[in-house]
Order: sequence, then structure tokens, then C-alpha cells
Amino acid sequence: METRKYKKLIFFFSVNVLSILFVNAQEVLPFPPAPSASKAGVTIETSSYKKRTEPKHLPADAPNILIILMDDAGPGAPSTYGGEINTPTLSRVANTGISYNRFHSTAMCSPTRASLLTGRNHTRVGNGQIAAIANDFDGFSGTIPKSSATIAEILKDYGYNTAAFGKWHNTPEEQITSKGPFDYWPTGYGFEYFYGFLAGEASQYEPTLVRNTSYVEHPKTSGGHDYYHLSEDLADDAVLWLREQKAYAPEKPFFVYWAPGAAHGPHHVMKEWADKYKGKFDDGWDAYRERVFKREKDLGWIPQNTILTPRAASMTAWADIPEFEKPFQRRLMEIWAGFAEHADFNAGRVIDEIEKLGELDNTIIIYIWGDNGSSAEGLNGTISEQLAQNAIPTKIEQHITALNELGGLDVLGGPKTDNMFNAGWAWATSTPYQGTKLQGAYFGGTRQPMAVSWPKGIKHDKTPRPQFHHVIDIAATIYEIDKIPMPKVVNGFAQDELDGVSMVYTFTDPKAKGTRRTQFFDIMASRGIYNDGWFASARGPREPWVGGIPKGIKQWSPLTDTWQLYNLDQDWSQAVDLAQKEPKKLEEMKALFLTESAKNKNLPIGGGLWSTALYHPEDAPSSPLTEWTFDSPIKGMPESAAPKLGKVSSVVTMDVEVPENANGVLYALAGFSGGVTCYVKEGYLNYEFNLFEVQRTKIKSENKLPIGKVKIEVESKLVDKIGGSMNVTLKVNGASVGQGTVPTAMSLHFTSNATFDIGTDLDSPVSLDYFDQAPFSFNGKIGKTKIVYLKKN
Repeated sequence: METRKYKKLIFFFSVNVLSILFVNAQEVLPFPPAPSASKAGVTIETSSYKKRTEPKHLPADAPNILIILMDDAGPGAPSTYGGEINTPTLSRVANTGISYNRFHSTAMCSPTRASLLTGRNHTRVGNGQIAAIANDFDGFSGTIPKSSATIAEILKDYGYNTAAFGKWHNTPEEQITSKGPFDYWPTGYGFEYFYGFLAGEASQYEPTLVRNTSYVEHPKTSGGHDYYHLSEDLADDAVLWLREQKAYAPEKPFFVYWAPGAAHGPHHVMKEWADKYKGKFDDGWDAYRERVFKREKDLGWIPQNTILTPRAASMTAWADIPEFEKPFQRRLMEIWAGFAEHADFNAGRVIDEIEKLGELDNTIIIYIWGDNGSSAEGLNGTISEQLAQNAIPTKIEQHITALNELGGLDVLGGPKTDNMFNAGWAWATSTPYQGTKLQGAYFGGTRQPMAVSWPKGIKHDKTPRPQFHHVIDIAATIYEIDKIPMPKVVNGFAQDELDGVSMVYTFTDPKAKGTRRTQFFDIMASRGIYNDGWFASARGPREPWVGGIPKGIKQWSPLTDTWQLYNLDQDWSQAVDLAQKEPKKLEEMKALFLTESAKNKNLPIGGGLWSTALYHPEDAPSSPLTEWTFDSPIKGMPESAAPKLGKVSSVVTMDVEVPENANGVLYALAGFSGGVTCYVKEGYLNYEFNLFEVQRTKIKSENKLPIGKVKIEVESKLVDKIGGSMNVTLKVNGASVGQGTVPTAMSLHFTSNATFDIGTDLDSPVSLDYFDQAPFSFNGKIGKTKIVYLKKN
């Protein structure tokens, strides 16, 4: 009797398990392969053959998907919505679809991209700040966990071909060498094809590029021209991929993520594009805001009762800019405008190709104007934008003097500068809002215009969608369109719940009640919380347009920050602070912010500041090595994984065979916008520390190098702390041949996307002394190179 009961229980248990697996099969990805439809006997004669059929997991008319994500572009820039930057491609999408005027980013690039691709809040997926300053706190680790699968991973498993082009910036910095590991590269996150750059920015003329998991050289030309530009190259490559996808797998829909480096610094564009804007901004940023504000209202893009927010007291008025400086400031804005329009034009080339292939009618195009607002990191206007990242204060006269030595205003926008515009222009292109990029407290940093078109599925309507939404909502929207239930397990990893909500309900009804009731924002303690029409925010310890180390930063505490409160139903632009009038509401919102922060791993408040130049630059991501031995010359080693020669005390020892008429680079780190190089010129040993173009420290040996086998040493010793002065000694065969002091060393990095080379300088050349001879490869032989970090005394 007991045996029969036991067997019965096993039977019911087995049936229940099988039924659960059957019902929930779609909750585990990837799908299991289709079983054979043939039956094998002992011989072919006793076997039956039938070709297996892979089941379709998508609706028969599943749309193609194209996401276009611009970089560092504020809401008051595009002509589509009242700005003065010509954006015909954005207008094309808007004029065939719908637009959103209360759509939001995180205020910073890596966080926004991680949120967009996963549908989760940025700190919940470890991206509380950019990957270059990641740290050990869970919310700020710089690594998207496999428990939060990307859109690409899920769509690929359901039958899409997937590809990404352009800026990535979601791979741990120390893992971007050619040897991986590749788990956290685009191809490890579901993109079957990737072409672009892994870092936060790149020179548009000399980028370090990756195709899938291999570093590759960029073409010599792009866009059908006799020159090269990265935005054009990214469009060229996307067009080719689309053609091949149509030829090889016409039955499969595609998902393309096209994210150029524009209009992020450095602002690089050909002169003819910048010249289209000559004279258009001569009256400055304050006047720009007035004009755009009126146009935004005239277009109905913002409500008629919107208030134009004032300029911050710490930001310079255009009227206070000296006359001798204004041509420089105007040209910086003309270049940015041309750069942004050029990127929009190349996005149009991708759409043109989709149309030529006959796929436009059933392609959803999601065009997001900016992963955050326009960047104020150019501070007072700069020829080398990494100065701000390293918290190095400068005066505008230094930039203009250095620029004049390079050739004057015509050099701006070209390969000899890493220019960025004055923060005043970033503020202007954020009209009508307060703030810029890096400010989660204000919509100038987070509010991104978005256009969505899908001729087959969305009827054009020019009425802006005013529902409050966020980049985390894109994934849920795509999944609803494709009828994809959120899987419980992907590639063996149990999945975190989505934070996003679908926006499909807005496609047909611009007046529908918004479904996103709460959203928190926090970038480096510039923070805010939205809830049912209210918004509370705290500016945080710094303003991104104020250079150097903020006063009192070491004593700053989030517990003593001043908070502001806005009723967004009555105050579109955060112009009227109600904190004093509504103290109970403010306390309620502050408590909600802490609740959301705890839920989303956003603790400690300000955790993203840990590894910056403001606090602990020694903890910024870097190779775990403190000693390297290169048995032969190496090239193309990413700066993020290379020895930090301009940051820490070190000794470089090289075995070199010096020929007659010796010339060439012995080693070079980074590029023309900032870096360290040691080279031989006409037999003399030379060292140069290029501090972001505004200060160059040069040391030259007293005598020529002896011919034959020579041991060369470059000893660099910090006098005090990271970012301070550095003593440098050149030695040949143990004897000192030159000494000098670098007044200001580097705190974080020289560039985001350059490399370390031995025996050549393959990036933009570090030194002007061999700029015209680049890559200036050494004409002798280099044997072993050893680099060792020196211990502190």
C-alpha cells in the first residue's frame, strides 16, 4: 500500500514539474534547440528522416529596431524643438512619428547607457558613474551584472540580428585590452557585431577602434571623402552591416544601436561644417537662451507658462567676457554646432539605407538627443578638455597662447586640439532649464528630447508626449511591442526585475495619464527624486563649470546639503523653489529619495566621487600590476591598462641599440592632447611631459647617445602627492644626463581612448617636436623594457 502511494506521489510530482517547465519555457533563455524530427534506426533503411524546424519565437511582423543615441547634447540645441543646431534627421523622425518632451537620462554617459540597455536603474546595475572612475561599492562598480540582461541579449535569443556601433563605455577599464576577458564587452552582452570604441570618448580623427573583440585600424577615408572622420566611419560600417544582414538573413529582424561619439568632447569636425555657423552665435550664450526660449514656446514644445531659469551666479555672463577672448569663445560654439549637425547627418545616412532596403515602414526608430545634457566640462573654454577631469585649474590666457602657437583659431576642431566650448554654451543649449551634464538635480542635465517613428505601428502626431519617462523605460517598451515576457533566467543567471515601464500606451494618446510615478536621479551626489508631479533635489558639492578642487570638498556631507522643491505640474522648468513654503512635502520627498537609494544600491550618497581627483585618485581603475617586463616593443596597449607613467613614481629601463643618426620614439603614453613621451632626435635623448597642451615640460640630454648597446632609464618621482609636482631624471648607462621638474602631474588619466606604445607613437603624437614625422618609429633596436613603480619613502 505504501509503495503504491509513493509511486502515485512521484507521478503527480513529475507531471507538475513537466507542466511548469512547459508553461514557463519562455522564462529561460536561450531557448533550447529544436529536437531532431528524424528517427534513427540501426540502419538507414530502418530510419525515418525529416528535417527539424526551428520554432519562431517572435510575432510574424516583428519590427526592426534602430536606437540612435547622441552624446552630451542638451535639450535646447536641436532645431527640431526650437534650438539653433540644424537637425534634419531628428526632424525627419519626429515628423513621421511622435516626440517626448519629458523624457530623461541619468545626467552621465555610462550610467545612461547601462540603464537604457538593461531597463534597470543605473546604480542597480553598478553604473553610478563612468567606468573610468569606478570603485568597489556595489552601485559604483562599473560592471553591468549578468543578472540584468541587456535588450540585445534577449532580442538575440528571440531571433533578432543585433549590432552596436560607436561609443560603448560600459566595460571595466582594466578589461579593455586585446586579451580581454571579453565577458563584459558588447559581444558579451548580446551584440553579435560591434564596431566602435570602448572608452568614454575618442578623437574623431585618430580613434582607437574595436571590431568585435579585436583592435583594428580605422580606414584612411570615410563618407566618400578624402579624409577620415569617426562619425562618418560609423555610418559607413552600419550601412555595410545592414546590407549584409538583408542579404544573409532577410527573414530575421534587426536591432541596431547606433551611438556616435558626438557631440562629446573633444569637439572635432571639419572646417566646412563649423563654418556653416559663422557669426550665428556672436551675441553670446545669454542671447541664445532668450531666442531659443521664445521659439520653444512658439512651437508648443514647452508650456506657455514656462519660466526661463536664470544663469547661475558662478557662471560668467557673456557681457563679462573680455573682447579679446570672444572670437575664441564664438568659434568653440560654431565647432560644437557643426559637430552635432554632422552627427545628425550621418544618423540620417543609416536611416536612408534602411529605406533603400525597403525596411523603413516596419522599423521602430528611437532617436534620443543626448545621453545627458550638454557638457560644462570645457569650463571657461579649452583646447584640452581632460584638464577638468584631472581637476587642474588654468587661465584662459594659457589656452589662447598655446592655441596661437599651434596656428590660431583655424586649428580648433582639428587633430591638434581637444577643444570643448565654454560652459556658458552648455547652459545655453539646455534652455530653458537649470544645470548641465553631471547635474542629476536639474533637467538641464537629465531632460532629453526623444522622437519615435514606426510608420507601420505609430500614426504621426505632432503633439508632444508630456508623460514623465526615463531611459529605463525603453527596454520595457520594446518587450511589449514584441510580446516578449521578461525571462526569469538568461544564460544561467537569475534575472533582476525590470525598473522600467512600457511607453506603448503613449503611442496613440498624447494625453494619457503617465504610468511612471517615481524616479530617482543621482550623479556624484547631484541628486533628485520625482514623485507624482513633484520634484525635490540637492545640487551636491560641486558645479561642473567651476574648475579645480571645490572649496571644502573634504568636509562635504550629504546630510547638510540644501534641498529644493518644485511642483512640476505648475513649474515646467524648476524655476520656483517651494522648499520654504512646503517643508513637510520636502521632508516626505527626501525620505523617498533615501528609500529609492537603498533599493537601488545608491549608497553611500556621493559614492561616485570616491575614485575621482577630488578624493581618492589612487583608487581609480587601473592595472593591478606594479611591474611590467616587455621583452620586445609593444603597441596599442590601452592607457587604462598601461603603466600610469604620468601619475605615480616609476622607473622605465630600456635596453636599446643606438644607430648612427638615431631618431624615433622609445615610448609614448597617450596623445597630443596630453601624455608622456621619451624619444631620440638627432642622437639626443628627449623627454616630454605634455600637460594637456597648456604646459609642456621638456628635458634633453646634454650630449648625444653613444652608438651601440645602451641602457636608458627614465626615473619619475612624485615630490608629494598624486597630481603634484614630479622630478624626472634621464640616465644613460647609469649616469644622469638630464633632469627637470614637472610642475603639475596627472591625477587620473591623460585621455580616455589613447594607448601606450614602445618604439613608436601610433596615436596622435604626444610631442609637437615630431608631429609632422609621426609615428616617428625608432630607427634602432629596442630589447627589453622594464617598468617598475617606486615605493613611497
